[in-house]
Amino acid sequence: MANDVLVSFRGVQKSYDGETLIVKDLNLDIRKGEFLTLLGPSGSGKTTSLMMLAGFETPTAGEILLDGRSLNKLPPHKRDIGMVFQNYALFPHMTVAENLAFPLSVRGMSRTDISERVKRALSMVQLDSFRNRYPGQLSGGQQQRVALARALVFEPQLVLMDEPLGALDKQLREHMQMEIKHLHQRLGVTVVYVTHDQGEALTMSDRVAVFHQGEIQQIAPPRELYEAPHNTFVAQFIGENNRLAGELVSHDGEQCVVRLARGEEVRATAVNVGAVGEAVSLSIRPERIRLNGHSEACPNRFSGRIAEFIYLGDHVRIRMEVCGKSDFYVKQPVAELDPALTVGDLVPLGWSVEHVRALDPLQVE
Repeated sequence: MANDVLVSFRGVQKSYDGETLIVKDLNLDIRKGEFLTLLGPSGSGKTTSLMMLAGFETPTAGEILLDGRSLNKLPPHKRDIGMVFQNYALFPHMTVAENLAFPLSVRGMSRTDISERVKRALSMVQLDSFRNRYPGQLSGGQQQRVALARALVFEPQLVLMDEPLGALDKQLREHMQMEIKHLHQRLGVTVVYVTHDQGEALTMSDRVAVFHQGEIQQIAPPRELYEAPHNTFVAQFIGENNRLAGELVSHDGEQCVVRLARGEEVRATAVNVGAVGEAVSLSIRPERIRLNGHSEACPNRFSGRIAEFIYLGDHVRIRMEVCGKSDFYVKQPVAELDPALTVGDLVPLGWSVEHVRALDPLQVE
């Protein structure tokens, strides 16, 4: 497998003041042709890691390899890496075509080659008719397309994107997510993408690395990250999550029993638990909870009071009071919602053992 690794971070650390580590001990292999997203809250180390790979930051310790070669002493322009930023960074005094030609002329290409590549890059992002316009005459979405084409025009083996869609409105952003994803599939280039938007990460990536406090908490394909979080931070950060605090009563192989604060017992999948008697955090996704008659076959059954309905078009979020928690959410497709339910109703609800995960207790920061 080693030969399909394009980038390797080995024991990489970064500190700006010699004391606090922004990136603690990063060991990460990025595969050729994959779309890897670095996801995490502000200050988690994801952008710093990207900037070290680009060459705009230097690691305090450790080594970064690209195709087996150490990058530590190589300046950014010699790394064969394309970059796309949130602010586009286009040259305002150059036309679209001139912006795209720039990275090629810097590399000493002939005029014929340059014109051929610029033409190809423009049609790739569907901007053929905009070649003679200036960035100021383009919309945000068009400017971002030009920035994308400019990062791809010299056919780098690696493209880095730092929050590239952050400035766009929701609809355009979602359109561009799919466009970048399809472009990646077509070109087979390796993409490392930074975002704090978990929906974006889940939509676009082959794998997602979740950063928190300078460390990768989990790296996995989107579905696995969502359905099978390794710890409470990942469960809380990715998607909606109901969290119940309790203590471990018993642990038998893959299953365990957890007692909640008011004495209720939950049978759960044991993922990341300590010894019997220690604190545990239970994680249950809102869409995995069954209401009324649908809950009869569930091994974990309780009753809850309906506090609020939140309509979101295709589905409804129901806020309930369950097991002493006033913000326990159930998510149901509109088509499956029982129209007789009203605020104040006491209803049975339940969930299966494989959909409740026993994880580490949430650290209070």
